[in-house]
Amino acid sequence: MSLLFEPYTIQGMTLKNRVVMAPMCMYSCTDKDGKVMNWHKVHYTSRAVGQVGLLILEATAVTPQGRISEQDLGIWSDEHIAGLRELVGLVHEHDAKIGIQIAHAGRKSTVEGPIVAPSAIPFDDKYKTPEALTTAEIRKTVAAFAEGARRAAEAGFDCIELHGAHGYLINEFLSPLTNTREDEYGGSRENRYRFLEEIIDSVKKVWNGPLFVRISANEYHPKGNDMADFIYYAKRMKEQGVDLIDCSSGGVVHAGIRAYPGYQVPLADEIRREAGIATGAVGMITSGLHAEEILSNGRADLVFLARELLRNPYWPRTAAKELGVEIEAPRQYTRGW
Repeated sequence: MSLLFEPYTIQGMTLKNRVVMAPMCMYSCTDKDGKVMNWHKVHYTSRAVGQVGLLILEATAVTPQGRISEQDLGIWSDEHIAGLRELVGLVHEHDAKIGIQIAHAGRKSTVEGPIVAPSAIPFDDKYKTPEALTTAEIRKTVAAFAEGARRAAEAGFDCIELHGAHGYLINEFLSPLTNTREDEYGGSRENRYRFLEEIIDSVKKVWNGPLFVRISANEYHPKGNDMADFIYYAKRMKEQGVDLIDCSSGGVVHAGIRAYPGYQVPLADEIRREAGIATGAVGMITSGLHAEEILSNGRADLVFLARELLRNPYWPRTAAKELGVEIEAPRQYTRGW
């Protein structure tokens, strides 16, 4: 049996394989109320039928103001729980696990009205200038993440991922490129970490399952965080009880990124080795052989696929054939598989 198709247990959650569907925004809430639509039910369930071990729901906003777009999913209200619970049930019917990425877009929000960030610096001239959060507003936002986690627990999700990557609010606090505050939330990397620290502590008061954090572990800018900073953050997260770091990159500021198969895998590898924490590798991983190499060489613990699972909802079958592994087909598909 290949490592890719071996079960993997993390904080009491056992996955049937190490294939993870990475969060990808669907921008499909046509009523702008953040509620689950039929699209979400079909989209996610089809990947569960395709034998993905863990699906992580797209960035789901903890406040209306924190949406990337007005078509984003939300978890800012108890009214969202019923639709999310139905989606969880549909995925569980097919022996897959499902997580949710809870998020706040910060200065990259495109919703109507004011937007917020650590500092009043726009992403570029096409985005609005955000209002710098006050200390009281920071506390309310931390509480919003905790309330989102409580609702995720009520909906029955198997794990939670905090979105600390791609230039959104948590990432904005972590990065010196976007955080020029002079209070306890800015300046040193210890202070810049404080916002995420408080979110993790507050979430863990209401959530007992696996907790992941997605980070942008390369900011592609000489004045941004470097790997020493990310290893520091990773060690702090491990001390707080975070179970896995999902290692992406970029998005904090505009940057020319040379993308190629596995270009982000070294980030997961180094953080795993230096911080002693489980990691997920992501970034143009498209073949079973590549995924198996990453796991077999100890470069990450889970393999996250994104666009490849948009192209092929049944990618685990393709990868299994490539690796010479037999996996069980959904009963209804046995004749075809």
